[in-house]
Amino acid sequence: MIVVTRLNLSRFAVNPDLIERVQASPDTTIVMVDGARFVVRETMDELIAQITAFRASVLAQASRLASARQAEGL
Repeated sequence: MIVVTRLNLSRFAVNPDLIERVQASPDTTIVMVDGARFVVRETMDELIAQITAFRASVLAQASRLASARQAEGL
């Protein structure tokens, strides 16, 4: 999950796997696969960085788990 901020400063978490697209015109809008739209304070570049970091952490954790299982002989 990534944490984003609405224009009224309330924060919420979004599953980045369910983001269809991000628009910036001029406010940044997240469009979800179900059509829901969220206008947020983060820039498009900040969102892309958050999504990239989230996905990298998922891959790193999967790699650690695979290495641990391999070390255990599973």
